[in-house]
Amino acid sequence: MMKKNILVFSLALTALLLSGCKTNDDGDYISNNTFPTGRVLTNSAVSGDKFGDFTDNPFVSTASQPVSTFSVDADGASYAIVRKYLRNQYTILPSMVRIEEFLNYFTFNYPAPQDGQAVAINAEVGACPWNSGHYLLRLGIKGKELTDSEMPRANFVFLIDVSGSMQSNDKLPMLKTGLMNLVDLLNPDDRISIITYSGRVKKLIESTPVREADKIKTAIHQLRASGSTDGGEALKMAYEEALTNYDPTANNRIIMGTDGDFNVGVTNTDALVEMVETYAQKGIYMTCLGFGLGNLNDSMMERISNSGNGNYYYIDDEEELVKVFVTERGRFVSVANDAKCQVTFDSRTVSQYRLIGYENRVMESEDFDDDQKDAGEIGAGQTITALYEIVLADGYNKTDGNAPFVTFDFRYKQTLQDASISLQKTLSIYDIFYKTTLSDDFYFAAGVAAYGMLLRQSPYKGQATLEMARELVRIGHFYDPDGSRTGLLNLMGTPPRYNER
Repeated sequence: MMKKNILVFSLALTALLLSGCKTNDDGDYISNNTFPTGRVLTNSAVSGDKFGDFTDNPFVSTASQPVSTFSVDADGASYAIVRKYLRNQYTILPSMVRIEEFLNYFTFNYPAPQDGQAVAINAEVGACPWNSGHYLLRLGIKGKELTDSEMPRANFVFLIDVSGSMQSNDKLPMLKTGLMNLVDLLNPDDRISIITYSGRVKKLIESTPVREADKIKTAIHQLRASGSTDGGEALKMAYEEALTNYDPTANNRIIMGTDGDFNVGVTNTDALVEMVETYAQKGIYMTCLGFGLGNLNDSMMERISNSGNGNYYYIDDEEELVKVFVTERGRFVSVANDAKCQVTFDSRTVSQYRLIGYENRVMESEDFDDDQKDAGEIGAGQTITALYEIVLADGYNKTDGNAPFVTFDFRYKQTLQDASISLQKTLSIYDIFYKTTLSDDFYFAAGVAAYGMLLRQSPYKGQATLEMARELVRIGHFYDPDGSRTGLLNLMGTPPRYNER
């Protein structure tokens, strides 16, 4: 209780600072508050990295658009990339900061699914730390855990970039270590194919049962980097290999490790997206693993993983390697497919709202009920978090505790071929004004979002400061099963560098 009271005092003090908060012409709250300016770096070591630019979601009038719809995003690459940039004191670009991936990098302490469901949903609302008078809505989703005996048989195709740009120790050598760790954890009846690509594409190993692990490991150990990068042709071969050995009861998945530097063959991202969409419809999943800096094509890997019923991780160090390949390997198994959220606000209570992050995942309202529309996948044991900043309407009835405030609808499929299953959670006025406690996860999520907005230099960061973000994370970091929340606190002590505008 003491830590909650400390935070209430801290947020009250923060509210006093909001007198300098201004609005733009649309009435949205903005601030000029930024990190202290650091030295400007040229980033010559990472000048080849590619990130897709995007604009922050704006505030939306509930009177004209009460419904917000988006696909889940289970990726965590953005956080790991920014972490590597910060550790190396490279300039942070707003385009590399995707706040939903910051949030979903971490595991939240959400209730497990019940009654045979593959997912469970939850929600809570509290005061917005960076804008006095605003509120913050947290939505939570958790995929069911799977024991080793419940894991479906794996039909994996390792698609390995062995081009010259993969030579450094944080690229191909690290990938090889991760793949060997994964082989050790698979079941004897699981199957692995290996396809490599550089100047030419080669099927190194036909589909082989993991009981022949020595054969698979020997092939991985002997990999060497050289040549150019014909990734497009390799991707096609990998999909065809997965289809040749397709098992409708198995986890049919391509695991691609690369820096994304496709410089010969099919190099156009739109063409690659079209290819992965075609094969995704045939039941083949995609996992993209990014490595290294200097040739990192983050934009391409994010897009093809999104379009290929997949996920995208960035491996920046050995701890991340263990996290992805060992402790969280259940995320390679999708327990909820085409998962999407629809949030409906009561215009009598809410005048404006803003979805924080998920800019690349926004959907049309009518897509929510359309089972043919592709959406995101959730891995076993994975948690998904989304935040809305909310402005209450003038004249709402605070005393009517049962009055609806927001309805959270969620749809998912247990398999890609199934009809979708619906879940719903409703919050009332009571949850805004009369609920006396908030979860540690609420404070942690708020701190992560504030930090992301500061790194993005977002016009919607209000009076957020690094000190505020750290305090929120500190209060919410006590649930820390893998140490990653403590790692974030340590990372937040590293001042970011950014280009002046």
